[in-house]
Amino acid sequence: MGTAACGGAARPAGHPSDVVDQGYRSGDGSTTTWPVGQRKGPVTLSGTDYSGATQDVSAWRGDVVLLNTWYAACPPCRAEAPTLVALANEDAAKGLKVLGINGTDAAGAADAFVRQFAVPYPTIQDTGGSAIAALQGVVPVNAVPTTVLLDRQGKVAARILGLADPSTLRTLVDSLLAEPGGSAATSGATSGPSASTTAGAAG
Repeated sequence: MGTAACGGAARPAGHPSDVVDQGYRSGDGSTTTWPVGQRKGPVTLSGTDYSGATQDVSAWRGDVVLLNTWYAACPPCRAEAPTLVALANEDAAKGLKVLGINGTDAAGAADAFVRQFAVPYPTIQDTGGSAIAALQGVVPVNAVPTTVLLDRQGKVAARILGLADPSTLRTLVDSLLAEPGGSAATSGATSGPSASTTAGAAG
């Protein structure tokens, strides 16, 4: 399914969604969650970050992983950066790992973004598209930004297409951190509730 620009309804000045109305083609902030028995994966994704180090989410089994696609000139990416930075700083000790994926920027632009927002987590330089392709094999990623949350087994638990609502993202992260590390997620389960999708907040 393609993505379309958000817009239209009047909002209070400074509303976070205003950045999406600047003609930027993005998701609408819709959130999809999967119950334990319906989660796909585990995700196998690795790549080289802007410092030259290898990042591999398989090494983070047992932690909750937040994956975020972004690039420096993307207005919604800039709007949600402080939320992601706060989560990374506040929840690292609780078992949250955050990894960016950037398929657009050379090192200079990416580094400027990292400095401006004091980003503490690594970002894979994915100009070849291999990291996104690996993720697409498990869950569609058809907007920038997109945020994907993996549970402690590396399975896809939630996806937000477009600008993430801070309270929604906090609730999702807290819920996954509260799950036991050895939760009985069964591969290929067919029973239980289906995925739940919630539209982004209306203006």
